[in-house]
Amino acid sequence: MTNMEIIRYYGGDILDSPGLSREKTLMQHGDMSVYDHSLLVTERCVAFARARHAKVDMRSLVRGALLHDYFLYDWHEDDDSHRLHGFTHPIRALRNAKRDFEINKIEEDMISCHMFPLNLRVPRTTEGRILCFVDKVCATYETAKGFAAVMRRRVSSWS
Repeated sequence: MTNMEIIRYYGGDILDSPGLSREKTLMQHGDMSVYDHSLLVTERCVAFARARHAKVDMRSLVRGALLHDYFLYDWHEDDDSHRLHGFTHPIRALRNAKRDFEINKIEEDMISCHMFPLNLRVPRTTEGRILCFVDKVCATYETAKGFAAVMRRRVSSWS
């Protein structure tokens, strides 16, 4: 199976859910939507685990990764409740995920701890540690890509 087939197999209900569809309208880093970020992180988590022959619960890895940013609001809006987004969104994502899906302990660990070390909840599971690492790599790439696009537009406007 390809990585995307694995994601569809274990996370099809999440991918087809109204909440994940809403993520398509919410921006994450740079010009990437929360949905695209979540899918990229999930695909990279699966690729990482498979390449390293990691002993993981693949179903939980997929589901926790898909739902790690399931906070369902635009954190770029000027709203006091978004001020500490980096610290608070894992708890909001977990609350929404528990409301909309059945979440096991591995998935709960993944969602609630993925912002370590920004928040002080250390991932206790292999799946959680993989997500924490892969999410940082993807977020850094997405932010840098968005910054580069802004700089290209600024430089081109100088002519």
